[in-house]
Amino acid sequence: MKSPRFVFALACALSVLAAVAPAQQKKRDLVVWGISFGPDTKGAEAVVREFARRHPDINVRVLSMGAGNMNPQKLMTSIVGNVAPDVINQDRFSVSDWASRGAFRPLDDLLARDQGKDPLCPRKEQYYKAPWTEASWKGSVYGIPTGADDRILYYNKAIFREHADALRAAGLDPDRAPRTWSELLKYGKILTPPLVNGQFQGVGFLPNFGNVWLYMYAFQNNASFMSEDGRKCTMDTPAAEEALQFIVDGYDQIGGYEKAQEYQSGFLTGANDAFVLGKVAMKIDGDWILNDLSRYGPSLDLGVAPPPVPDDRYYHRGKFANEPETFVTWVGGYCYSIPKGARNVQDGWEYIKFATSTEGRMIENTAQHDWERLRGRAFIPRQQGSREANEALFKAFKPADAKFAAALREHMDLMPHGRIRPVTFVGQTLWSNHVKAMEAACYHKLSPKDALIGAQQVVQRDLDAYFDKEQHPIINLSIPLWIGIWAAILALISCTWLFLKKKMGRLERSEAWWAYLFISPWALGFLLLTLGPMLASLFFSFTQYDVLNEARWVGTKNYQDLGGADQVNVFKALGNAVYLAGLSVPLALAVGLAIALLLNQATRGMRFYRTFFYMPAIVPGVASAVLWLWVLTADPNKGLLNAGWQQTITPWLGISPPGWVNSADWSKNALVVMGMWGAGSGMILWLAGLKGISGTLYEAASIDGANPRQTFWSITFPQLSPIIFFNAVMGFIGAMQVFDQVYIMKPSGDGPVGPDDSMLTPVYLLFNNGFAYFKMGYASAIAWLIFAIILVLTYTQFKLAPRWVHYEDDK
Repeated sequence: MKSPRFVFALACALSVLAAVAPAQQKKRDLVVWGISFGPDTKGAEAVVREFARRHPDINVRVLSMGAGNMNPQKLMTSIVGNVAPDVINQDRFSVSDWASRGAFRPLDDLLARDQGKDPLCPRKEQYYKAPWTEASWKGSVYGIPTGADDRILYYNKAIFREHADALRAAGLDPDRAPRTWSELLKYGKILTPPLVNGQFQGVGFLPNFGNVWLYMYAFQNNASFMSEDGRKCTMDTPAAEEALQFIVDGYDQIGGYEKAQEYQSGFLTGANDAFVLGKVAMKIDGDWILNDLSRYGPSLDLGVAPPPVPDDRYYHRGKFANEPETFVTWVGGYCYSIPKGARNVQDGWEYIKFATSTEGRMIENTAQHDWERLRGRAFIPRQQGSREANEALFKAFKPADAKFAAALREHMDLMPHGRIRPVTFVGQTLWSNHVKAMEAACYHKLSPKDALIGAQQVVQRDLDAYFDKEQHPIINLSIPLWIGIWAAILALISCTWLFLKKKMGRLERSEAWWAYLFISPWALGFLLLTLGPMLASLFFSFTQYDVLNEARWVGTKNYQDLGGADQVNVFKALGNAVYLAGLSVPLALAVGLAIALLLNQATRGMRFYRTFFYMPAIVPGVASAVLWLWVLTADPNKGLLNAGWQQTITPWLGISPPGWVNSADWSKNALVVMGMWGAGSGMILWLAGLKGISGTLYEAASIDGANPRQTFWSITFPQLSPIIFFNAVMGFIGAMQVFDQVYIMKPSGDGPVGPDDSMLTPVYLLFNNGFAYFKMGYASAIAWLIFAIILVLTYTQFKLAPRWVHYEDDK
C-alpha cells in the first residue's frame, strides 16, 4: 500500500502538469506540397529540418503528392475542398494559369512589407530575368523561383574523333561542336552509322532527344507564340515554321521520326543511358543530367557548347543583323507559391523566404554534397533561379573534374540569355498543342505550316472563350441546387402519397414498407451518387465552368464545339473507339469462346489450365499495362515481342518489327493485342453456357451424322447466343470507355495521346478537357455525347437481338 506522503506528492505533480499544459503553445501546422524526401533529396530534407529548428512553434508537414507538375487534379481538388497546402513547389510555366483563375495568392504585399527589413526576403535583382518573369502574372509576383534549368549542347568527343576524316571531308571541324543549325544537321548525319537489319547502331543527333521541343528552336529563331497583349496566339509565324522544318529535316535525314522513336523507346537511364553508352553522339539537355554523367560516365570524353542557333543569328545577318545575343537557350524550372485558401500564409511565407534565400540554398546543397560523399559519389550543384545563389554554389562546390566544371559554367553563362514559355493562362493548352503540331509535322501528317495553324486555332479558341466570358451571364449555382432538392422532395412526397393511396391489406402494406426500407440504402446511393451527378453534369454541359470560378451560361455552345471547333479531336477519338470496338470485340469473343471450348474437355489437369487462363483477370489494370508496355517496346533489344520478331519474321519475310505504341499505324493494334491477353477472363460465362447445353442435343446430332462444324453452328452457337450477345454489348460499351490502358501506355506525357493522337479515346478526351484544361462544362458535354452513343448503340443491339439470339423459352 502506498504511503500518504507519496500519494500527496503524486497529486501535486499532476496538478502542476495540468496547470502548465494549457499554457504550452500548440505548434502550428505548415503544409508544404511538391517536395519529396529520398536519397537524392537529402538537401531538401535538411532545409526543412533547419527551418523547423529555427521555428520550434511550427510543425512542417511535407507531402510530395505529385503536385507541382503538369497534372493539376490534386491541387484543384484541395483548393475547391478548402484544404489547400500553405506552400506548393509548382512548375513555373503553369503559375500564370493558376493565377488567372484566382487559385494562387499574389506575394507583392509580403515582398513590400519585408523588403529591406528581412535579409532573407527575395529581391528581384537577385534573380535572372527569365525565371522571375515566368513566376509573375499581370505585374504581380505569384511565386519565388527555386531551380532554373537551361539547355546546352552535350557531345561525345570520342565519337567526333572516330568520324574525324568524314567530318573534315564535309568541311567540318571534328575538334569543336556545331554552332549553327546547318552544321548541326551535317554533323548529325555523318555521325549516324549505317543501319544493320533495319536497326540503328547509333545516331548523331535526335532533334528532340534530351529536353528541347519546338519551343527551344522557335525561341532561337525569335518566334513568339503569343501576342504582346496576350489576346492572340501567334504560333503560325514564318519563324516558328522554319524552326519546325528544322526539326523535321533532322529526323528525315536519319530515316524518319517514327524510326527514331522506335530506337529511342529502348533507351534507359543511369548506367545504361544512351548518351553515356555512345548510342547518341550529341544532345541538347538540362543541367539535371550532370550528376548522372559524373556518376555513370566519369570517363566519358564530354564536350559542351551553347545550343546551335539559326545560321543568320550566328553570323548576325538578315533579321538578326542587330541582334545583341548570338546564342539563346530555354529556361524552365519551379517556384514556391501560396495557393488560394492557404490557412497559414505567414508561416508559409517565412518558409519560402528561408528556402529560396542564398543561405537556404547553401544549406540544401551542403547537405546533399555531404550525403553524396558518404555514398562515394561526386556532387554537382543544380542551377538556381537566383544569380547570387548560383555564383555562391559554383564557388563552393565547383566540380574537380574540369569537363563537368566547364559544363556547369556553360549553363551559368547562358542563363542570362534564357527565354521562357509564354506567360499566359492557356499555358497548358499551348504546350500540349505545340507538341501535337511538332509530332504531326514530323510524322508528315501535316506540313509544318498546317500543323501550326491547327494548333493555333485550338489555343485561340480558349483565348476567345476567356476574353468573351463577360458576354455570358453568371449563374448562381445555389438556384439549380435548390431546384434539384425541392424536385427530389416533391418526388418523394408524390411517391409516398401514391403508396398510401394504393389499396393494400395490412400484411401487404407492412411487407411493402419493409421492402422499401431494405432497398433505401441503394436508392439513396443511386440518387446521390449516380443520378444526382448525372443531372449536375447535364446542367454544367450548358455552362462555361472551371470549378475554381463562377459558372457562366453558354447555352448549346459546348455541343456546337463538339461538331465544330473541336471536331478534329472528337472525330479522332470516336474513330479510334470504332477501330478498337470493330477489331478487339470480335477478336475477344472469338478467342474467349475458343479458349472455353478447349477448357470444356474432360481431360487430366483441366483445373490447372482453367486457372492459368483466368489469371489475367485478377491482374490489376495498371500492372497489366506496365507489363505490356515492356513486352511491346519497339526496340528489339528491349521489347520481348519485337525481339522474337527480329529473330524469326524479319529473316524469313524481311519485315521489320512494328513500332507498336511508338507508331501511329500500330498503337491501336497494341491495345488490341493487350486485350487478347485477357480474353480468357470471360471463360466463366462461356463455360457456364457450354455446361448448360444439353448433351442429348449433341447425341442427336451425332446420330444424324452431323460433323463438328455443323454441330457448332447448329447447336453450340445458337445455345450460346445469349452469352455472345451479353459479351458483345459489354464489349462495345467497354471500347467506348477505354482509358486506363491508354493513360499508362501512351509514349508521351504531353501533347498527343499516342503518335498523332492515334490512342486518343472519348474518355481520355473528356479527362484532358476536364482535369488538364479545367473545361468542366465542355467535358460534361463530351460525357453526354459518350452516353448518347452508348445508349443508341445498346438500343440498336437489343433491337437486332431477336433475329439471332435464342433463349430456352423461345417458341
